[in-house]
Amino acid sequence: MATSASATASSSLLHRLHDDISSLSSSSSSSHHRSSSLSLLYPHKTSPTSPRINFSPKCSMNPLFVMPVEKKKKSSLRTEAVRQLTGSLTKAEGFRFAVVVARFNEIVTKPLLEGALDTFKKYSVREEDIDVVWVPGSFEIGLVAQKLGQSGKYNAILCIGAVVRGDTTHYDAVANTAASGVHSAGLNSGVPCIFGVLTCEDMDQALNRAGGKAGNKGSEAALTAIEMASLFEHHLKEIAV
Repeated sequence: MATSASATASSSLLHRLHDDISSLSSSSSSSHHRSSSLSLLYPHKTSPTSPRINFSPKCSMNPLFVMPVEKKKKSSLRTEAVRQLTGSLTKAEGFRFAVVVARFNEIVTKPLLEGALDTFKKYSVREEDIDVVWVPGSFEIGLVAQKLGQSGKYNAILCIGAVVRGDTTHYDAVANTAASGVHSAGLNSGVPCIFGVLTCEDMDQALNRAGGKAGNKGSEAALTAIEMASLFEHHLKEIAV
């Protein structure tokens, strides 16, 4: 009887120990789950000793995680269309032109002048809006062109002359002076001064460029004068010189 009672007591003790261990394990597990849930919902409220859960950077397995939306930065670089300015050959009506013509080598300069006047007429420039000024030679063109430009009466000055090479260096001096004179006249007056002075090796070359095989350079110079006058009048008029 004593042995049976002892066995029964031992068995009862073992059952109580088993129940206590199961209860402690269940309590620990429940506490762990609550701590994990709290750490997910309120990470700042969990105790330092509570288990920590490490998430991957993307947190793809966490249903409570919401990826922040990154705001796109507006580019500070603005792309604008390039503005292109050019003169027009269809808006010459109302423009005034002066033509400075060298009398020397008139056999060449006169056809050049006729070609220029014919072109002005084709592009609706009236005869009363054109003044022709004759000078002794190409050397004198620059000074007169500058004076006309500074008068403020003209939209462009067309300079016509012919320098033909001879046996001396006189050709180089006149050709260089004529070119620099016309260039300076435009810069100093602020009015387009068009270089229509032929500089040729011989008379045949000059005649070919005054209505011969190479066309008429006076006509080409007149087109340049119209285009430059249009460019200045319609696009560059307000720009200070």
